[in-house]
Amino acid sequence: MLYKLPGLLERLPLLTEGGGDILASVTESERMSKPADLAQGTLDLLLLKIVALEPLHAWAISQRLKQISGEVLQVSDGCLYPALHKLEQEGWIKAEWKVTENGRRAKFYSLTHPGRRALERETTNWERLAGAISQVVPTQRGINHA
Repeated sequence: MLYKLPGLLERLPLLTEGGGDILASVTESERMSKPADLAQGTLDLLLLKIVALEPLHAWAISQRLKQISGEVLQVSDGCLYPALHKLEQEGWIKAEWKVTENGRRAKFYSLTHPGRRALERETTNWERLAGAISQVVPTQRGINHA
């Protein structure tokens, strides 16, 4: 399934297409029901947003995603590292070797100027997509039980 939105979201399949789960629920013992509910570009958007706040290494990015999402979202290493590499290749983030708080060397990722523009563009696309979905699938408050 492909979404027709300008930018990153337009060309990428759903997270669960292609055989591997990218995001999983950490609050339930079962996997989320296909975060199909999320477009592939969502992971990139989340990563860009997280590193926009401050430079972080991959493990800290993963923990921040889990924390900010209220323990609902987590990303596997098998998906996180390729996504970070792709964003680095796009020029949206840059990596710099530094020493972690535990004294280990790790790549710290930070947002570049083109990355900031991509984040703004993809945030706008996400808001459009989320707004359209909420029109089709209204929340309980929006459902009239007559």
